[in-house]
Amino acid sequence: MAKKFLYFIAICIVLFLVGRIGYEMFQDELAELAFVPSSEFTPTEPMEANAYQDPGMWYSRPGIGVNDPARWQPAYANDRGMLPTPADTGTPDFAVFFVHPTSYLSRENWNAPIGEAEAERIARLYVRGMASPFNAASEIWAPRYRQATMGSFLTDAPEAAQAIDAAYADVVEAYGYFLSSIDDDTPIVLAGHSQGSLHLLRLLREEIKDAPAADRLVGAYVIGWPISVEHDVPSLGFAACATPAQTGCILSWSSFAEPADPSRVIETYSNSIGFDGEKRGTSQILCTNPLTGTYGGAADADANLGTLVPDDMMSTGELVQGAVPARCDDRGLLLIGDPPELGSYVLPGNNYHVYDVPLFWANTQADVNRRVLAWDAAR
Repeated sequence: MAKKFLYFIAICIVLFLVGRIGYEMFQDELAELAFVPSSEFTPTEPMEANAYQDPGMWYSRPGIGVNDPARWQPAYANDRGMLPTPADTGTPDFAVFFVHPTSYLSRENWNAPIGEAEAERIARLYVRGMASPFNAASEIWAPRYRQATMGSFLTDAPEAAQAIDAAYADVVEAYGYFLSSIDDDTPIVLAGHSQGSLHLLRLLREEIKDAPAADRLVGAYVIGWPISVEHDVPSLGFAACATPAQTGCILSWSSFAEPADPSRVIETYSNSIGFDGEKRGTSQILCTNPLTGTYGGAADADANLGTLVPDDMMSTGELVQGAVPARCDDRGLLLIGDPPELGSYVLPGNNYHVYDVPLFWANTQADVNRRVLAWDAAR
């Protein structure tokens, strides 16, 4: 499943380095050459006991204060000002565990060293743009972890799987500390994107579905990683969210503008093995419509409460209402109509992977608040 799914990001960078003809002829080879480490895999040492007690191991956690990137709150581009606060909406306390996507592009290591400057800078931007929709939470925890490098998703070499396993081991340690740090009756939200979602899916299967914490799961926002409705969801232990107020369920989407060319994503997905051990093939991909909070369906742009439009550096942005519609197609991809102007990180095939969450920032915030209220009402 992992091979080539994230190749789009790599190819975007390669496009700046090679001519279009060479790209068309040798795109996979060039991506591997640019990003796959040539060194042997060096096993990462397990984290020291209680390593995640150190506040420095978290991008976001209680006590960080104004420097916490997940606590950022964008304003609307028009005169609407800010969104309602948790106090305004009556949202009860809840805790979020957020795992950021791949921010390490180097060929020097299979796993990112903690503290690598450029990977840390990019990861903070991801937390700011993708964890901030959950900022109504009483607690947001977003760990640093020794993520697998981009090249791990561009090869079938055994080192790639080892790197992904090593990254997951850190996520498990961070989750354990998160769980031990929050009150026993606090509802939990899981959220992530891309590589972060991959780790959360494994966490759901191996650590949560048969554990007491399963009863506290409001929702798992595993965005930007294709999930088979037939071959993956039954193994996760939680259903796909079918209604806007359903709890204990899974949400996921992968965004494409039109005309969309998802051929390589579909090819890789089709040839991958699901969590049930069977090939995913032509099975439908889980598509939550983020404008409605339901499984599948379509909604017009006027249902979009606010798209986060970033500046050129992706370090800040503002919310624009009604920017894009959303429609789940028969494959399970989320189509957003004509390509919106969000910046220079749109990937080949009109793939808006990098913008999966910002496209629906305000609706995601409203969605999680609604589900927390529903969970609290059902107690």
